[in-house]
Amino acid sequence: MKTMKWKFLNSTTIKLLAAALMFLDHIHQMFASAGAPLWLTMAGRPVFPVFLFAAAESFHFTRSKMNYLKRLLFASWGMTLYTFLLQRAVPNENVVLMNNAFSTFFVAGLYMLFWDRFTEGIAGRDFRKTVKAILCCLIPVLCALPAFFIAILAANGNVPFSMIRLLTILSLFIPNILTVEGGYAFVLLGVLFYIFRKNRILQIAALLILSALTYITGDGFQYLMCLAAIPMALYNGKRGHGMKNFFYIFYPAHIGILYLISALLL
Repeated sequence: MKTMKWKFLNSTTIKLLAAALMFLDHIHQMFASAGAPLWLTMAGRPVFPVFLFAAAESFHFTRSKMNYLKRLLFASWGMTLYTFLLQRAVPNENVVLMNNAFSTFFVAGLYMLFWDRFTEGIAGRDFRKTVKAILCCLIPVLCALPAFFIAILAANGNVPFSMIRLLTILSLFIPNILTVEGGYAFVLLGVLFYIFRKNRILQIAALLILSALTYITGDGFQYLMCLAAIPMALYNGKRGHGMKNFFYIFYPAHIGILYLISALLL
């Protein structure tokens, strides 16, 4: 099928565009107390949907879906440890680092895998495989139970704060659908991008519906994520240069650099 000429963005250029906007967004995060303008974070609202869109494409084309998920899980653990140690080593009263998009991509990737197993079970009339895929969908939900357990303990005045703090830190290493960055809404959006990956109109419709709901609920400027529809519409389905390792490195690196500059100068 011939690609339309106006679809000139490949997977790499889409991710580079998202990385540039993400950088602007994190400048606002680190320097909001110093008066960083709101347009910086407004420009960053489409970032998460764009990366989720790219993740859905990557998951479809990857040679080993299990290795892909392992990379994301290890990256999620590494990001949690990295931000924790960074804040301990260089305290910054103006910024709290809760950035871990890898955890969101991992949980979304799990549901993409479950969807594949579900559709395979349906196509092969394999009842056991179909039911197993449906039951597996509960795993990221059940992984949220430690967070509820910690909340119950925190309400008990007899439990030492040090223990609550330790358990909270440990729970951050268990990605789940409720506590990942962006929450269940972004996980759902990523999965819908995957399910409808052969129909760009439905993908964009899912994005616009979530943006509208976000606007109705008054969640700040998050509704501007609807602008992610532009690069999605311009995507030509090609991989580009890949640059897989660049994005695994750029994400923690730029957050760390901006955080240190903020801590040292403000």
